[in-house]
This record gives sequence, structure tokens and C-alpha cells, in this order.
Amino acid sequence: CTFIVLAKDGQTAPDSCDVCDNSQMIGDVNFFLNNADNPHEAELEVMIAEQGYSGKGVATEVLALMMHYAVNDVGVTDFVARIKETNSASIHIFTDKLGFVETERAPVFKEVTLRRSVDDDLRRLLDQWTGHAVRVEYVATPAA
Repeated sequence: CTFIVLAKDGQTAPDSCDVCDNSQMIGDVNFFLNNADNPHEAELEVMIAEQGYSGKGVATEVLALMMHYAVNDVGVTDFVARIKETNSASIHIFTDKLGFVETERAPVFKEVTLRRSVDDDLRRLLDQWTGHAVRVEYVATPAA
């Protein structure tokens, strides 16, 4: 599952939810259900590609939104993130902000594995963090 992360261009109404409002794509957030031993485990990834948006809480916010969706709409019970050891900003987001814990290091890949299980505390936090979000369902309309 992928969410595209858009930036408001300053001319869009703050409450606009239209993906066609010429907002700039600044990154994406994904989860993958790729663990055959635990089909309810989601591997998370986030990328904020536009430097002007780094360090402003965007990655934390979109991860919380994605996690909320994964838990409530898909039935995810466990999260995992694999991050390059040198990516201290992402490690900080997952451990200090989202409560993940390190479970493994892979020296060959220079990667750290972080995990978080879904529990009542996480559900409450996700509801709190995403309470401001407006969910909009888009339905494709047939071409005329």
C-alpha cells in the first residue's frame, strides 16, 4: 500500500482534500505485507524527498496516518522497519517518536531492524495523532 505525500503550495485552501489541486509531490509512505510467517505484519517505509520538508515532522505524521490505516482498515498487528544504520533521522522517528524497538542488526546490509506490535496504547496514540485528518474516498468515474 502506498500513500503519496503532497505539499500544500500556499494557494490551496488549508482544508482542501483535492489531490488534483497542483500540490507538489514531496515523498511517499508504504507498507508491505511480505512476511509469510505473519501475514498481519507490515513492513513500513517512508521517504520525504524534498529537502525543504525534512525535519518538519512530515515523515512522523504520514507514518502515523499509514499505521492508523494499516491497523484499522487492513488488520495489521505488527510493524517492522528496516533502516540503514547511517539514517539517524529515520531511526529517531521510529524509536523516539513511534515507540519501535531495535530487534536486529544486519552488518552485511548495514541495516537496523525495528519492531512495534499493535496494542491498546498504540491504538490510542494513533487515534490521537490522526484525529485531525480528514478521510476522503476517491471513486473513479467512467470516462464520458
